[in-house]
Formats: sequence, C-alpha cells, structure tokens
Amino acid sequence: MYDCLRRDPRWDRQCESRGLYYARLMVDLELPVGPVAEHLFDADDLLEEDGRWPGLRVGLALETLADLVRLSRREAAEPLRRYADEGAQWFDALTLLVRLRDPALAWDLDDLADGRCDDHDLAQLAWEVDNPVLEMWAARKPRIAAALAKERERKARRPVGRARDPRDRFALAGGAAGVGGGEGGPSDTELVELARQGDDASVAALFELGRRRAPALLDLAEELLPQRRPRWIGAVGKAVEFYGPEALPRARVWATSSGPCAYVGLRMIANHGTRQDIPLLMDELTDALERGAWGAAAEPVEGLGRLRAGQAVPLLKSAWTDTEYAFLRRRILRALVRTAPHTAESYTVEGLWDCEEPVRRTAAASAPITEETRTRLQRLEHDTAESPEVRASAASRLAH
Repeated sequence: MYDCLRRDPRWDRQCESRGLYYARLMVDLELPVGPVAEHLFDADDLLEEDGRWPGLRVGLALETLADLVRLSRREAAEPLRRYADEGAQWFDALTLLVRLRDPALAWDLDDLADGRCDDHDLAQLAWEVDNPVLEMWAARKPRIAAALAKERERKARRPVGRARDPRDRFALAGGAAGVGGGEGGPSDTELVELARQGDDASVAALFELGRRRAPALLDLAEELLPQRRPRWIGAVGKAVEFYGPEALPRARVWATSSGPCAYVGLRMIANHGTRQDIPLLMDELTDALERGAWGAAAEPVEGLGRLRAGQAVPLLKSAWTDTEYAFLRRRILRALVRTAPHTAESYTVEGLWDCEEPVRRTAAASAPITEETRTRLQRLEHDTAESPEVRASAASRLAH
C-alpha cells in the first residue's frame, strides 16, 4: 500500500484516479498515515535540479490524504496542512484543503494563501465561489475577496441552460469572427483557405465546414492531419463528426493508413461503424493488446461494445485483466455489459471496488444482487466521499 503511494503506479497520471481507492484501503486495513507523511517530507521533495517535477512524486500521496479526511480520518489533515506550509508543491496541498470545504481545517491558512498566491493562483482557488473556506478567508483578506467577486461575476455572465457541446462553442466563436454560415457568409472555398491559416478562426472554419457537411472538409483533413499538429487532430476529428455515418467510406480508407488519419478514421468507425467494420476493430484491438498500447485500445473497445460484437468478448476479458491503464477499464466494462451481460456479471462485481468512478457507476447499475454486492452497494450509497452519480446508481440498483 505505502509502496504504491511512493512510486505512483498510474499509467496516465492526468486522468486516472487512485486517491479515494487507496484511502479506502487504508481505512479498511487500519493503516496509519505516518509513512505517508514521511514520504511527503523526504529530502527529495526539494530537489528540482535533477529535472523531475516534484508534483509527480507527491501528488498521489496528497490526494490520498485529502480523501482520508473525507472518510473521517481527520488525523490525515495534519500532514496535509504541514505540507501546505513547508512543501515544494504547497499550492496543490492548499487547493486540496480548500476543496475539503471545512473551515476548521484551514482557518489559519489565509495568511499563506494571501502571501504566496499570485492572482492566477487565487483565481484557481476561487473556482468554487460558495466554498465556506474561501468565504471565511475573504472576510479577512481583500485580495481573496476580490478573486471571489471576480469569479462570481464571470459565472453570472455565463449563459444559463444546458451545457454546450464543444462544437457549439467553436460555432459561436466562428460566428463572432465572421465565419458563420448565415446569409452572405464565406463560401466553402473561403473557409478552406481560412482553415489553412492555423489560428483560432481556422478552427471555427473547420467546424463551419463540418456543420455544412462540405465535401471539401474531407479532402482538407487529408491535407492537415499528416502535419501532426495536435490542434488539427482534435479539431478535424470533431468537425468530421458532423458528417456521422456519411463519412464512413472515407473513414475506412483513413483507418487503414497510418498516423493521425488512422486515428480519426478509427474514431469515426468506433462511433458510427456497422457490423462490416467488426473485423477491422478486432484487428486493431488485438494489435493494441499485443503491443501494450492501452491508449490505442480505447477506440476499438468502444466500437466493438457499441456493435455488441460477441466475438470480441475473449479479447475484452483479456484487456480487462492485462491493461495497466485504469482509464481503459470503464470502456471495457461498458462493452462487456452491452455485449455479454451474463459474462459481464463477475466483472461488474469486481468493478464495485474499482478505482475509477465511471467503472463503479457502471458496476453499481449492473452488478447482480447478492449478499456481498448488496453490502457493497449500501456502502457506496451512503459514502459521503463517493461521487453523487455513483451513490445514485447504487441507490437505484438497491431499489430494484
């Protein structure tokens, strides 16, 4: 347990969650927090000259301490508070303390926040405008009060209603830049030239071409994607999504090529392909698993699950067992539940203890009701450290 916290075994630290998972293990095993504190205050914490980012060394330990506090292990707050005062990654610890929303744990840290945080840091802290810790600090610190006021004003200007699709946001940006497709707007040819320029208006032009389902976009994609600019890969992929199944013939050609074109083609097939695409998806998943390329396995898993490809079940089971990428497990479990519900039962039971919130949510909605799973679902339903979505899923499953 402590070794995991020290070396952080996550395959992708940006999107894999482990803090609550490890905190629950520490509670169940009745493990003390002392060794975690020792790791935080190791002499290496202050050594940045070797090129390492210290946040990678301590990030998981800090998150686990915060989740221990949420699980009523209040003694975990003390090393977290001390690290906020003394540690190299003090802002991470301070942010976690603020997110705990408990004034008793942070009542005397306003001097630290006011003295060390620049305006950008304060803006990040002020994201939760109704946070009681920030409101307490704001009563004593004008800079923090000003940051809260600015964030409240920004949120008050935000349109009320459903969350916008990212493509809508680009469409709005395009309209403001004169890219929109209203009467008198630019032609497809003009949009293509604008898209080649590489600025913000170019992204809006790509989305306008997609909205129009202009054939020129598909040719432009083959021109831009090989340039391997990350911005193009994401923007072109989302723009092509407007075509839906209409783009499948071109997507199938792309998927058999290499590089970014293959990625966009495979993504289109995963989202819109038909049963004729199952052999390709099977080949892609087999290759990804053999190479241990867990990120590359995501789209084939999604596609095979959507198509309910029964022949993929052995591969999905192997992927669940072998993957080092916790973020992939949500896709695998969803695919198994859709494709082979009976086979998936044992995996949904395991998923009730998974580190990833979406896996727990899917498992809570699908796991068979036994004495063991009922107890686990009851714990998930009443665990205040758990996400509202998982708690609701557990409660719904128990009600049935």
